[in-house]
Amino acid sequence: MADFLGRLPLSNGERRDESAVSGDRRAAIGDALDEAARLLAESASDDAEHRARARRFLEEAGLGTGAAGGTADELRALASAVRQGRKRTIRMLTRVIRALLVLGDALAVAPRVDATVSGAVALYAATTAPFDRRAALRGHTVRASDEEWEFGRGPVITDTGRAILRFVLALDDVAPRPVSRP
Repeated sequence: MADFLGRLPLSNGERRDESAVSGDRRAAIGDALDEAARLLAESASDDAEHRARARRFLEEAGLGTGAAGGTADELRALASAVRQGRKRTIRMLTRVIRALLVLGDALAVAPRVDATVSGAVALYAATTAPFDRRAALRGHTVRASDEEWEFGRGPVITDTGRAILRFVLALDDVAPRPVSRP
């Protein structure tokens, strides 16, 4: 067994409390919705533009289009409802994070995404991405140079966590590069 496998939750490694391990992504989705609300509230756009961007964000995230029109306050209320609602999967989290990155692009700001969420979404997206993107990563260890996550097996290719995330989510065409040796 590879050394890192013993440190994964629910493995046969060292025993510790793993009662909090879950596939439920409600909290992470709520955080992403709060971040979208923050980005919209801090942008210099007018109300009509905010509403249109919020509706596009909700639609791309797979959360509807916002019954009342999509203001930052409504996104915060939706975040609260998601946190208290039914369980959400990594697939839904991936859609929300992709929509958040697209919103950030539209507003010319980089949204804050927790490193744990970034790594989980990158791993999931790397397994479900189009063939050409999966092929670019196959046979490699993909490592985020600025965050503490990696996945895969083989020679190391690296980039920032954000750049890897953008690549596997088909928002950018620059694949991670091999680690250069001094």
